[in-house]
Amino acid sequence: MAIVLALLAAAANALATVLQRIGVEEVSTESRSSSSLIAGLLRRPIWFAGLGLTIASFLLQAIALSLGDLSSVQPVMVTELLFLAIILGGWFKLTFGTREWAGIAGTVAGLGTFLALSSARGGHQRPDRLNWTLLLIACCGAILLAAILGARGTRSWRAAWLGTGGAVAFALTAAFIKTAADVWSHGPVGLLLHWQTYGIAVAGLGGFVMTQHALQAGPVAASQSALLIVNPLSSIVMGIWLFGDRLRTAGGRGPVEVAALAAMFASLYLLSHSPLIADDTDEARLSEGRAQMQAEGISR
Repeated sequence: MAIVLALLAAAANALATVLQRIGVEEVSTESRSSSSLIAGLLRRPIWFAGLGLTIASFLLQAIALSLGDLSSVQPVMVTELLFLAIILGGWFKLTFGTREWAGIAGTVAGLGTFLALSSARGGHQRPDRLNWTLLLIACCGAILLAAILGARGTRSWRAAWLGTGGAVAFALTAAFIKTAADVWSHGPVGLLLHWQTYGIAVAGLGGFVMTQHALQAGPVAASQSALLIVNPLSSIVMGIWLFGDRLRTAGGRGPVEVAALAAMFASLYLLSHSPLIADDTDEARLSEGRAQMQAEGISR
């Protein structure tokens, strides 16, 4: 059930990305200032639909993390890129080539093999204060190092390192979400009494800021590749470290699992460099989507 919920969360987030970006592009053609942009967005049902899907994705991910292991749920979230490619291809009538099909097939095969062989179990260990402290020091150090390395260099280099920092921050956010979800049975008051609940907002905001800078620094393919590779790897480490996730690696499973993850990451890298994904913010394409929504009477 956790895997299914994670897939639904990834699909919802992919669709939300398309809807909100079309809403922003529609308003940006009419508004020149930030205040008028925000005011215009508040009058666009399509943008609110995207916002609603974003919230739904967050809730689905939280439930998935409460039911499953961090080292299993978070790798599944990378399928958002697959859903994004499918949505863009279907919505804008774009043709899939060898790169797109290979990226999708390789990601599905690699992820499926890893999940089937690793069979993560455990994951219900309550992290102690020492482990949280050490993890926070490690994460803050990694994010700071990524920010420093992303401050200069080529555009692709900067985007990749800033995307790496955002990936670590989002993995930490997922760890906070899992902890908060585990204490949900105590009710809202119980959540307010746990500092990890507030960590969700801090880490999530940090990840958002880093990824926005990454998108501004260079090609979206570079930042997206770093995000898709580093986030699941960080989550697997955190799952084992904090929550006692146990991956089955005996009997030759370990090398095959590593190979499956490598195949998945290579496929995601290939797909993220597809024109279908790398150019998904192209103004002409989004204008076409806006016109199509208006023709169908949906955007207003």
